[in-house]
Amino acid sequence: MSDQAATFLERANQDVNTPKAAAVAAGARLLTTKRAAAVAAYPAMDIMRDRARAIRLHALTNLDRYLDQFADAVETVGGRVFFAATATEANDYIRRVAADTDAGLIVKSKSMVTEEIEVNNALERDGRTVVETDLGEFIVQLADDRPSHIVAPVLHTTRQEVGDLFAAELGVDYTDVPTELNQIARSYLRERFLRADIGISGVNFAVASTGSVAIVTNEGNGRLSTTAPRVHIAVMGMERIVPTPEDLEVMLEVLGRSATGQSLTTYTNIVTGPRRPDDPDGPDELHVVILDNGRTDVLGSEVAEVLACIRCGACLNVCPVYRSVGGHAWGDVYSGPLGSVLSPALFGLEGREELPYACTLCGACLEVCPPRIDLPRMLVETRNQVVEEGGGFGWLNPAMSAYRLAATKPAAWKSAIGAASAGGRVSGNGWFSRLPGPGGAWTSGRELPAPARVSFRKWWRQRDGS
Repeated sequence: MSDQAATFLERANQDVNTPKAAAVAAGARLLTTKRAAAVAAYPAMDIMRDRARAIRLHALTNLDRYLDQFADAVETVGGRVFFAATATEANDYIRRVAADTDAGLIVKSKSMVTEEIEVNNALERDGRTVVETDLGEFIVQLADDRPSHIVAPVLHTTRQEVGDLFAAELGVDYTDVPTELNQIARSYLRERFLRADIGISGVNFAVASTGSVAIVTNEGNGRLSTTAPRVHIAVMGMERIVPTPEDLEVMLEVLGRSATGQSLTTYTNIVTGPRRPDDPDGPDELHVVILDNGRTDVLGSEVAEVLACIRCGACLNVCPVYRSVGGHAWGDVYSGPLGSVLSPALFGLEGREELPYACTLCGACLEVCPPRIDLPRMLVETRNQVVEEGGGFGWLNPAMSAYRLAATKPAAWKSAIGAASAGGRVSGNGWFSRLPGPGGAWTSGRELPAPARVSFRKWWRQRDGS
């Protein structure tokens, strides 16, 4: 779930200005461009975003009722539901299903919530083989790596690196042609789909009124993982609920456009119960694991709105900090502006005190978020929590106290402006290329504009002649 062996700043310093960060920046910009084009071509996008926000907030406000309705509906159509309070409870249930099935091989569709609970590790400790079948997750698994993006797990990896990896791990000839790499993965995975005893998936949305789970992918692996094995286990965060199929339609309209710039993702699978006697395919058993893992506590907090997230990744793609350092710097499965709020809320602030400061508060994340989640407000709220708990940057509190003193005392402000202007006059070319103390973190990668050599007040007096 988390890599807290180093701080955010230490991890970020390892990745900034590297080919890995450059690959992330290029991929994020491409996804942002595609989103902008898709939104421009869809005049109803703003209306749909408003509707999506209303649906998500309504569902969160009435979550207990809709979860009960969903569980009853799943069981009515022949599925089984397990409510897991913690990651351990979720993994233990999945392990029991695997034991009852005597499963040797398990295939998985892409799922961030199973990354969150580290289900692969739990199953592999029992001697079972788990194969990620999403191309990005498959690459991550082969490389013993971690996803760096919630939609594009290997945004940080080049096709040349994938070619080297496939040659080394799969014993194939090197190629960096994307279509050939896809074919290699497809040939390797197809036989495993057919032999798998269990398929595990996430849940993009769960429909309360019908007991359906919607799984959205751009690869056929999601459909194969949920229909070829005789047992399907769907794992969902408890917040991923919508009341009706009509509400699901709204969410699908905004999800594809926000995530990948598509009007609709390639595969939208809606699973309602296990296979019926006259169905040609599908699993004999459907298990839905509904995970809390801290979400109930988040619902009662100042950042409850973050649970309205639909995991499109748009906020990561536009974030200047994410583009500079990539997702691994966050140390958790959730990165970018979303991770800076959600990870401390779910898993605690300890070791994550720096995350809410990994933000310029530019507001770009709010501008692109489909349900208009106010991430900037919640980032500030999380910073407040850090300060209240005595964490954060040691130098920042006294610096902000000094600023408050100067800003509320005219004489002190005038003196501070005079000192700043003097600093501007000694800067030479109008830029500082090296600063002492904490300022050195800024100038290690860029120059800092020096203050104006003449303050505005003094300039105005000279201009006015008074």
